[in-house]
Amino acid sequence: MRVVMLGSGGSAGVPLIGGADGRGNWGACDANQPRNRRTRAAIVIESTGGHRLLVDTPPDLHFQLLACEVPGVDAILFTHSHADHIAGLDEVRILNRIAGRPLPAFATAAVLTDLGQRFDYAFRPWRGPGFFRPVLETRAVSPGETVAMAGMPVRLFDQDHGFVHTLGLRVDNFAYSTDVLDLDERAFAALAGIETWVVGCFQRHGPHRTHAHLEKVLRWVARLSPHRTILTHMGTDMDWGWLMAHLPPGVEPGYDGLVITC
Repeated sequence: MRVVMLGSGGSAGVPLIGGADGRGNWGACDANQPRNRRTRAAIVIESTGGHRLLVDTPPDLHFQLLACEVPGVDAILFTHSHADHIAGLDEVRILNRIAGRPLPAFATAAVLTDLGQRFDYAFRPWRGPGFFRPVLETRAVSPGETVAMAGMPVRLFDQDHGFVHTLGLRVDNFAYSTDVLDLDERAFAALAGIETWVVGCFQRHGPHRTHAHLEKVLRWVARLSPHRTILTHMGTDMDWGWLMAHLPPGVEPGYDGLVITC
């Protein structure tokens, strides 16, 4: 199994829009380090059989799929309905054309309701021919379930994201926990024994109202002891060079385009 990190940035990406010269606000991140340039967080999980699960459809999806050389996907999982995780949904119409069929969309019932209100045209029945809009077939899921997605058994668990909840996921010994503030005992049970963990870590200094900060994530890592932890959903104080120099062994910053073999 391989995992492609399409994007590794927070909701506004890195750099932020603006800056004194209009070229972006980099915060503490070195503008000359390419791995500090971060689009919005998403991944593709590819099974050994070549089936692909896309996790979230951020606004940068078009460019991410091209940059990461992803030829198509078989299904989509939405972790939650915040804009930075769903605003690229229109790009799915091209993924429909590649697959030649509607694509299954997995999410909680509440998230599917939100998606249906904001992208109602994507959930209308498909009568063909062709795909001139995205076409998704809804599959409601719940934390605690293990669901077959793109031919892979995906174990789902609940994550506290401050004002809402998100889905964490585990496939074999790989887990993905974007947009997380706190984890309960059921989540830790689902994560027990993982070898590779991609986990959201928005900032070095905390606490934050909706995202885990570095100190908290390192406490989680100490408890779970994965072989490899990769940080994602990072903001503008998470400089790649600083992190590489100061993170403990086994923990590293992710970056757009990183390919993880599990």
